Amino acid sequence: MDRFHLINVFVAVVDTNGFAGAARKLNMSPPAVTRAINELETHLGLRLLTRTTRTVRVTDAGERYVQDCRRILTEMLEADESVTGMHTSPRGRLTITAPVLFGGMYVTPIVTEYLTRYPEVSASCLFLDRVVNLVDEGVDVAVRIGALPDSTMQAIRVGQVRRVICAAPDYLAHHGIPISPDDLHAHTIVSASSVTPNPEWKLQEKGEPRNVRLHARMITTTNDSAVAAAVGGFGLTRLLSYQVAEHLRTGKLKTVLPEFEPPALPVHVVHREGRQAPQRVRAFLDLAIERLRQDATLN
Repeated sequence: MDRFHLINVFVAVVDTNGFAGAARKLNMSPPAVTRAINELETHLGLRLLTRTTRTVRVTDAGERYVQDCRRILTEMLEADESVTGMHTSPRGRLTITAPVLFGGMYVTPIVTEYLTRYPEVSASCLFLDRVVNLVDEGVDVAVRIGALPDSTMQAIRVGQVRRVICAAPDYLAHHGIPISPDDLHAHTIVSASSVTPNPEWKLQEKGEPRNVRLHARMITTTNDSAVAAAVGGFGLTRLLSYQVAEHLRTGKLKTVLPEFEPPALPVHVVHREGRQAPQRVRAFLDLAIERLRQDATLN
């Protein structure tokens, strides 16, 4: 019995919330994963996982055991990296995902700095306006905007963004500045569907949520086209603050109704390996966390 193999399989099942995910992560067949878990439980004489047709849950004993297993795997990984010199020379391929505009504006400069610093690493960037499954799609690091669901992923908060309503100064000069949510009905509205799928803006008034249903003169599937329409003076739009930060800084756009903004959304860097992350992932995390926390538009 290869105990290292068995605990590696067990940790993978816990981290991926199932046998199928562990099989994909470890490039094993699902029956082989099942056999490994059965063998480990038989050796220990206790049940580590509770299986149903739909879910796999960790028992109390399994929860204690997995923490020790992670520590053992981490120590072995660190020993391997130390002897091979990987602590000073990250190598391999790194896969990162982020929303489209955030990826282009914030992540790309970090990736290029990272690749310049570590010439033995290559990178794949998946900039998509959808939530990418890190395990199923083989992603090492993700940037997530918004509340995170409960998961086994490791998350480090690096900042926050606001949902802002903005328009060009010329538009506001000609059409007036709204002073209450009800005033929005008298304005030309540009709706970016990736942020507001329906022409309904979720605001907050006196600490209570308030939804304002609007008629959008222009509905667009991309945030950058909504930005362009607003900068061009066509109307009001609602976007995340980072998407218009430069235009706000230069005065091409101005925010309105800031007192009705809902709570800010957190920005996290998420990864799936915990302390067992390879050196190429840890080095990227260190750089990304430092750079994003330094950015005034996110903090």
